[in-house]
Amino acid sequence: MSPSVVLICHQDDPIDSEGIAAWLACDFSLAGIVLLHDEPGSTLRKLRREYRRVGWVRLLDVILFRVFYQLSRARKDARWVQTQVQALRSRYRADLSQVPRLLAHNPNEDEVREFIAGLQPDFAIARCKYILQPAVFTIPRHGTYALHPGICPLYRNAHGCFWALASRDLAHVGMTLLSVDEGIDTGPMYLQASYAFDEVRESHVVIQHRVVLENLDAVSRTLHAISNDVARPFTLPGNRSVNRGQPWFTAYLRWKRHARGALA
Repeated sequence: MSPSVVLICHQDDPIDSEGIAAWLACDFSLAGIVLLHDEPGSTLRKLRREYRRVGWVRLLDVILFRVFYQLSRARKDARWVQTQVQALRSRYRADLSQVPRLLAHNPNEDEVREFIAGLQPDFAIARCKYILQPAVFTIPRHGTYALHPGICPLYRNAHGCFWALASRDLAHVGMTLLSVDEGIDTGPMYLQASYAFDEVRESHVVIQHRVVLENLDAVSRTLHAISNDVARPFTLPGNRSVNRGQPWFTAYLRWKRHARGALA
């Protein structure tokens, strides 16, 4: 019998809410989906947090990058996402219409905890930009796992691939399957993987999706091994752990300049 899984993801990300969900429904038993949607004013709160992290100058750098991305790349990436979702739904032909769903603003709400507890899953897969509380991530029998788009512990937080690329650390552009603990992407690691990315033609958004999507078979094997108690976590001693923030426009320009130069 396949292990049962609950997916925690953002409602506005179809790669997760449709594509990853279909994969889980085929390779496991998808018990339920927690769909997160932003509360009013969430963008302003995120900008305030980033200001406290990096100050006004870097906050302007962050805002410039967001504006630049929306004007130059967002539409193309949205079309790519749509194509990938269609490909995933074609590969993983699962009927998601009967899967229980819960809409929530925050995965740590009591309603979410009660929803997951009622499903009694073996695993939870967290694809969300929140720090889960122990009352939530400890509910599944085998724990909660993140498919993190970054090589931990060097590149934690949601933009690990971007910062590896901008730092010219191409050997550490990839994904990490790790167990969720009380830190930010600091739990025990079970898998790290990458793919033959094209840093000139592909955006950071495409790359951070593909490092996960290109390795779903390996993730599936690892999760099944964990459920059978034959997988063991590993550590990478000596690597500096960094919690990196939002992408900067100046870092993006530096990355693309070096990437194009490498082809010359």
